[in-house]
Amino acid sequence: MKHITKEVQIALVAIVAIVVLFIGMQFLKGLVLFSSDVAYNVKFSDVSGLSATSPVYANGYKVGVVERIDYNYERPDDITAVVGIAKEMQLPEGTTAEITSDLLGNVRLELHLGNSPSRIAPGGIIMGSIEQGLMSKASAMVPQIERMLPKLDSILASVNALLADPAIAQSLQNVEHITAGLNTTTAELHQLTASLNRQMPAMMQKADGVLSNSETLTKNLSDLDVAATMASVNATLSNVEQMTARLNSNDGTLGLLMRDQSLYRNLNATMAHADSLMIDLKSHPKRYVHFSVFGKKDKQF
Repeated sequence: MKHITKEVQIALVAIVAIVVLFIGMQFLKGLVLFSSDVAYNVKFSDVSGLSATSPVYANGYKVGVVERIDYNYERPDDITAVVGIAKEMQLPEGTTAEITSDLLGNVRLELHLGNSPSRIAPGGIIMGSIEQGLMSKASAMVPQIERMLPKLDSILASVNALLADPAIAQSLQNVEHITAGLNTTTAELHQLTASLNRQMPAMMQKADGVLSNSETLTKNLSDLDVAATMASVNATLSNVEQMTARLNSNDGTLGLLMRDQSLYRNLNATMAHADSLMIDLKSHPKRYVHFSVFGKKDKQF
């Protein structure tokens, strides 16, 4: 075989290309032809979304891949998914598998490891199930939503009746008026604040003047001789007491005038006589005053 024909060369190149293409496609799918993974059989009654090359996770870490799915046409509820798990991963007894999917629709197989000290032998059987997704949970809530719809309808009717009440519109108008009043009040407060800010320096100056006067008054009070003043007041009060005592006694003239009843009666009688004399003087003036050109005549009474 010293000479290989071109046809044979082309055939060999084509075979190598096909093998490389097959291996590349399997690698892109996540399958490794010459891997050391250990195969396990997972039993399902429904494998919705699961397919070959789907990843297998345990505690959030990828530990294998679904190699193939064997469908039993005689027993449709008996489906076997053959998964390849890394040989370092020892699956304890009681481990289960669950088909899960995220919001983007990516499907994977999640292993829930058991607590048994014994291990599942390679090629052993693992029971599988399907996670209740969002759509399944939503469908389970449909009966409750249907029971709530009449109540929601009545609530909406009540809300519509409430909104149609003219009092609501009137209240909204009142709120608008109140808001306008508050805006006006706020503007006035701003003006008042600005006025106070302008008048504050003058007010502070007046306050300083008042404080200065207060300090001067306090200083004058402190400089005042309180002892001499009190001595003078005491002397005055003593004189007043002496004068009061003399008025109350019969020794002085003022005391006699205030306390002697006979003097009061004499003065009263004198005033009465003086009054009678004045009346008679007014009635008969000629008795008391006489004037003649020709000489003096005797008075006639």
